[in-house]
Amino acid sequence: MLTKTIEEVTEILIDYRGKTPPKTSCGVKLITAKIIKDGFVQNNNLEYISEGTYETWMRRGMPRRWDILITTEAPLGEVAQLRTTEKIALAQRVILLRGNPQVINQQYYFQALKSSFVQAGLQMRATGTTVAGIKQSELRQVEIPLPPLPTQHKIAAILSAYDDLIENNTHRIKILEEMAQAIYRQWFVEFRFPGHEGVEMVESELGLIPQGWEAKKVKEIVKRLKAGQTYRQTDVESAGKVIVVDQSRDDFLGFHDNEPDHDASPTDPIIIFGDHTCKMQLMITPFSLGPNVVPFIGKDEMPISYLFFGVSNLVETREYKRHWTELTNKEVAIGDPETRERFSEFTTPIFEQIEALRQKNQNLRQTRDLLLPKLISGEIDVSDLDIDIYGKE
Repeated sequence: MLTKTIEEVTEILIDYRGKTPPKTSCGVKLITAKIIKDGFVQNNNLEYISEGTYETWMRRGMPRRWDILITTEAPLGEVAQLRTTEKIALAQRVILLRGNPQVINQQYYFQALKSSFVQAGLQMRATGTTVAGIKQSELRQVEIPLPPLPTQHKIAAILSAYDDLIENNTHRIKILEEMAQAIYRQWFVEFRFPGHEGVEMVESELGLIPQGWEAKKVKEIVKRLKAGQTYRQTDVESAGKVIVVDQSRDDFLGFHDNEPDHDASPTDPIIIFGDHTCKMQLMITPFSLGPNVVPFIGKDEMPISYLFFGVSNLVETREYKRHWTELTNKEVAIGDPETRERFSEFTTPIFEQIEALRQKNQNLRQTRDLLLPKLISGEIDVSDLDIDIYGKE
């Protein structure tokens, strides 16, 4: 297998190692190592710098669409592509790579960097005992498998099609979540629920709330379930497909399992909360738990979709310090049973669509990740296949 080093195939390399710009509450998105996962820049835990700082900070080069970002430490070797034309700034521990188009297809370059061959090369050149990291000089010497350009184009077309579908499904999930969130806010924050005109507002510990509603602490309306264990890779292989819920992932999902690792029925939806990260997700399929993830359901037949938004609204407004105990001591306005049920009827189909799209994404990731090493290594030869090649400039 022909290989060339990262230095030999790269036209532009931008590195802001060791420098951190001053941050602001809004402005230009700052790409940090912690939001680069699974080939994408995640939209959680975002940080920003001001427009003025951006102009002075990005002196080493301006990122552009389809540039590759690779993390050099904590974690090492996570890769993503810039899939939009929005302005972004680079933080430390992130290096930008733009391939030489005469030598390497940019989409192929991105996929190759995710391969086990290149990842092993990164680890071999890394230093550090507690946290592995790699110097720029060592990164430049990592080998990249390099088939002829026409073959690169075909490999890129196959694997990029999966990423495009994942991105499209993720966008649809976001729209559906925003739809359900908008309904919740209108009904239970602004109190403009169906029939609100004829309901009197009364005093409570939270201020004015509709008559028939109650102010309760979160711990009075939720039931925490038993936490599961973290599955090692050997456990995953022996058990078949297992969903591992890990708060470090943007969407929480790992593999599937036939049996749940909690004390509720597999058909009952369960909410999971990432302690320290504030991420929440409504799980419909069985799952197992990684560390620092809290599973819970509602007490007294509280509709699960209503409970999800009632608690996540506190998460979004940052009314606590990212710990389950403090969160459950906060108070929320609980709607009357009829309004809660009507909300559940409105939003349950939305959650079902979201779950279906998440499962599609999981299947797409698994198929892509199975194909990737076989295509990059040449085990699956696509050189003679008639593949529709499309370019991404």
